[in-house]
Amino acid sequence: MTPTLVIVPGLGDSGPDHWNTLWTEKFGAARVRQDDPEAPTAEGWTARLQEVVEATPGELVLVGHSCGVLTIVHWARLYGGHERVRGALLVSPTDAEQANMEELAPAVRQLAPVPLSPLPFPALVIASENDPYVSFERAEAFADAWDAAFVSAGEVGHINVASGHGDWEEGEILLGEALHAWTPPEVSRF
Repeated sequence: MTPTLVIVPGLGDSGPDHWNTLWTEKFGAARVRQDDPEAPTAEGWTARLQEVVEATPGELVLVGHSCGVLTIVHWARLYGGHERVRGALLVSPTDAEQANMEELAPAVRQLAPVPLSPLPFPALVIASENDPYVSFERAEAFADAWDAAFVSAGEVGHINVASGHGDWEEGEILLGEALHAWTPPEVSRF
């Protein structure tokens, strides 16, 4: 059985042309909708993710973008993960501790410090080599701390609509590969 995707958007709830929104529709995914998508807090945003996890039956795969990634790692810290979570696709993790974040997106600072503990489920971090919201080295360090696999997407910005990523086909391929790796082989009976 294919797990249900749970889309965890970042600031602004990802607009109608963002791959988060397109995947929600395309895959019939559950989606985390924050009360205030412009004002993240670790406690508030993770509580909403917990509500969606509890309300969504079956096995789950979390798919976060930007501050959605931070929501997932804070959720794992605060709630301990969940036995039904098969894995997480963590795209363009924002660095809430980055020195210039106050100028780029001051609201993101509310998600600092970034948890650096291993995640209780498999994860894949996908990062750009020229993302203004996280250095490539810091994204690699996040993946290492979270005990996650790491993939470079090349020099592709923040992997959002502004950087030309609406219907993100490369992401779908990586998601498919991750799902295959996170799905236990069927046990055959003789």
